[in-house]
Amino acid sequence: MALKDILPGRLGFGAAPLGNMFRAIPEDEALATVEAAWQDGIRYFDNAPFYGAGLAELRMGIALKDKPRDDYVISTKVGRIVLDEVEQGARDNGEKGDVFAHGRANKVINDYSADATLRSIEDSLKRLQTDRIDIVWVHDVAQDFYGDAWLEQFESARMGAFKVLDRLKGEGVIKAWGLGVNRVEPIEILLDLDAPQPDGSLLAGRYTLLDHGRALQRLMPRILERDLGIVVGGPYSSGVLVGGPNFEYAPASAEILAKVASIKAIADRYGISMKAAGLHFALAQPAVAAVIPGASRPARIAEDRAALTEKVPPQFWGALRDAGLIDPAAPFGAGG
Repeated sequence: MALKDILPGRLGFGAAPLGNMFRAIPEDEALATVEAAWQDGIRYFDNAPFYGAGLAELRMGIALKDKPRDDYVISTKVGRIVLDEVEQGARDNGEKGDVFAHGRANKVINDYSADATLRSIEDSLKRLQTDRIDIVWVHDVAQDFYGDAWLEQFESARMGAFKVLDRLKGEGVIKAWGLGVNRVEPIEILLDLDAPQPDGSLLAGRYTLLDHGRALQRLMPRILERDLGIVVGGPYSSGVLVGGPNFEYAPASAEILAKVASIKAIADRYGISMKAAGLHFALAQPAVAAVIPGASRPARIAEDRAALTEKVPPQFWGALRDAGLIDPAAPFGAGG
């Protein structure tokens, strides 16, 4: 089944902020944010054990436990096991650094084996207080987390997680599976395998206004060709596109800040919000099944919805192209 046939809408909810991403979010604020998403009509929620060492899943479980389960879709991720014991010393989160420094202190281990995949799903079911998970992504099996050892981790996932998830899909336990990564290359390799084959993948940060060239040229045509789908995570590039200080989970460079300023100058000229520019750009790509911006405050949900309803003239995209700010081959935004 194609992702577009599983997902209930093109705007979903990315739960990373619920794991105290970058800051300690009060419990009532986190729960209110999920409720705001529900009241807005959002029915796709993406999560992961990695987000605050299980905190995001625990909070979402509380927020959604009384909602009709058939009315929404949940995806979560495998590849990490959250232990009861407390982490001693600094965490090694690759390029993600201390992004979840305010999360739970539980130790998190990386394990893409078959047994760990099944255990991860069972643990997620408990934290999410649900009887099923619709989509499972294999998390972070890429360069940004493992550096030169990433292909070893990919091979472990190929022999373990991929086969287990393919079997669970065949048994009807889950509806779809794929990768949940911040790099294009792992998805390309997965698509090259004879079997097992994914239903799509979640790609964070690689199909945005600030970074889309490789995905546009190398990945999106293959996804379309095979009638798969991509869920775009991080459409605001860790927040820098919409005025935040971070790009790729770390303070943005002067070069990135200059590019954002150039885009914003054109957006201001056309009366377009930066959120609208980011969301419309991602959703204009026909391979994209949904986009899942993160939110840690209820007001952010209304902003995302308003951004989707903005009218974005074709001239805006033309101006970005003329300024060399987007790939000339990129499809126009949703309003174009």
